[in-house]
Amino acid sequence: MNHWLLKSEPGAYAWADLQRDGRTVWDGVRNFQARNNLRAMRPGDLALFYHSVDERRVLGVARIASQPYDDPRAPDWTVIDVEPLHALREPVTLDQIKRAPALADMVLLRQSRLSVQPVAKAAFAAIVKLGGGGGGRPRPPPPEALRGHAPHPPPPP
Repeated sequence: MNHWLLKSEPGAYAWADLQRDGRTVWDGVRNFQARNNLRAMRPGDLALFYHSVDERRVLGVARIASQPYDDPRAPDWTVIDVEPLHALREPVTLDQIKRAPALADMVLLRQSRLSVQPVAKAAFAAIVKLGGGGGGRPRPPPPEALRGHAPHPPPPP
């Protein structure tokens, strides 16, 4: 299992939106490095959900719920499905991450604008611990996530 950080502007799509929706297509990524990170994801991988812009904090843990697939609106780009796993008891701010020596090598601190980035397993665990944990052990991914994905209809024109 790999670990990731997904950044989202809270005004565009917030952690609360993912919790409400239960699952979403992670789309709109238009950076080659971030796209390649999406392509490396597998069902069951875990991701820190990070609010960017003014908030700059990790709010929860999400699970990758599908294999990567072509963006229906832009086939050269990639999307994945994401579902919420659990909220952190307390958000972990960028300042907290910067002050933690164990997190000094995070991509977030070196490439702050990269919207999809890998996270070392130890750094992932440290951030979850800083946030007071969450809802316990991850549930296994549903069987349909391991077989591929259910295509989402394209958005209306």
